[in-house]
Amino acid sequence: MTDHLSGMTGFARAEGEFGSLRWVWEGRSVNGKGLEARFRWPAGYERLEGAVRDAAKHRFARGNLQCSLTLRQDGETSGVSVDVNAVKALLASAAPLLASGDVTAPRLDGLLSVPGVLVSSERDALEIDPELDAALVASLADLLDRLKQARLEEGAALSGILSGQVDDIERLTTEATRLAVTRTEALKQRLEQKFKELLPKGLDEDRLATEAAALAVKLDVQEELDRLKAHIQSARQLIQQGSPVGRKLDFLTQEFNREANTLCSKSQDPALTTVGLALKNVIDQMREQVQNVE
Repeated sequence: MTDHLSGMTGFARAEGEFGSLRWVWEGRSVNGKGLEARFRWPAGYERLEGAVRDAAKHRFARGNLQCSLTLRQDGETSGVSVDVNAVKALLASAAPLLASGDVTAPRLDGLLSVPGVLVSSERDALEIDPELDAALVASLADLLDRLKQARLEEGAALSGILSGQVDDIERLTTEATRLAVTRTEALKQRLEQKFKELLPKGLDEDRLATEAAALAVKLDVQEELDRLKAHIQSARQLIQQGSPVGRKLDFLTQEFNREANTLCSKSQDPALTTVGLALKNVIDQMREQVQNVE
């Protein structure tokens, strides 16, 4: 859908007019596993839902979208009023419960949250006008384009952060590779010291070399390092490819973490373990950022 990374959070606003009618679209977007769009509009405008959902699907693959439409006629004031009769009816219905002491008196904010208590002055749809509908959908498309731009701006920042984290993973993988190369000799020295402690006469050089080699094979981390290098290449390709790649990057960070865990469990070397733990820390940070990528 884009050759740039896109985030999933943003806000946008678009205004329009048709004759004496004025309107405002407002849209918000936050993270989501899939694409979920919710719309709020005056009564009668639900007929636009199919067109606006298609417009959203055309632009976004993931994220929770909330879009609202406010309409007013020239000369009208926008806002809401309280339906006093509805409030009185609620209090009358609750009177027996209040008298029993089983419940506390309702707060004003609780009463105002009851559907029907707040009455909007938004203009309801009086009649279907295809030209008006087309203008509203076009205005909504403008809103979604602005929202997409806001998400792309977030994605540009995420791209820099993720690229830096991949660079850190590559640097640590290179350091782990260097340590792994010199580890065989260190294992041999450790084995020799252990055998001297357990066997006063020591161990012949050939047997010591054989035991060191067997242990090195058992604790070999080359496969893990090779997979880490492959994952680094894949991560860079996905970042370069652009959204929607959030789910793929999330899966990739899980694979990164799997290799780092195995590296730590096999290391048997303080320096290599330190590098493995540093890898895990960077990978965890990367995974947190990936949750924001579309």
